[in-house]
Amino acid sequence: MSFLALGFLTGLSLILAIGAQNIFVMEQGLKKQYIFIVCLICSISDLILIFFGIFLFEYFREFFTKSIELTLNILLFIFLVYFIYNKIRSLYKKSDLNFGNDILSLKNIIIKTLGFTYLNPHVYSDTVFFLGNFSKNFIINDKILFGLGASLASFLFFFSLGYLAKFFSSYLIDSKTWKTINFFIIMFMTVLSSYVFLDIIDLV
Repeated sequence: MSFLALGFLTGLSLILAIGAQNIFVMEQGLKKQYIFIVCLICSISDLILIFFGIFLFEYFREFFTKSIELTLNILLFIFLVYFIYNKIRSLYKKSDLNFGNDILSLKNIIIKTLGFTYLNPHVYSDTVFFLGNFSKNFIINDKILFGLGASLASFLFFFSLGYLAKFFSSYLIDSKTWKTINFFIIMFMTVLSSYVFLDIIDLV
């Protein structure tokens, strides 16, 4: 169960950020428009991409030489450092959210949700590359638990964000709340980056 928890915490750390997709989910929650379908599309998309990344790295695992694994770990470490750097920068930024009253059709909502999901490069870097790469040395059962944990984090986050937005809108918009959240994310991701860095040292 520790890999399930690791997957959950890692997935939650990656997804807890004010990005375009999360802002869209928040907006739909506050507008009370198609909240369920928006959250469902985002959650299922994350699940698909998470396990695609995990099994992609599992499939190519037999082709990994020491130099390839070292390269992947270095890229992963660079990604983590960049991720942490952006989080630190976000501590000094204030996000402007636009919660207008424009009403879209179900078809437009689905297209817009898919666009915010699959046209967002961060979705692929977080799910396919990061989670797949990070779990590449786990045994298959641990990979599945890790993926389930990360997927559970996505479902919990998106549905909570969508349905609780109208009740906690003032807190969600409050920059102090997001700064506190980002601070803990920075701490957790720093620990993960240290773990990856030690792997790099062992491979050198």
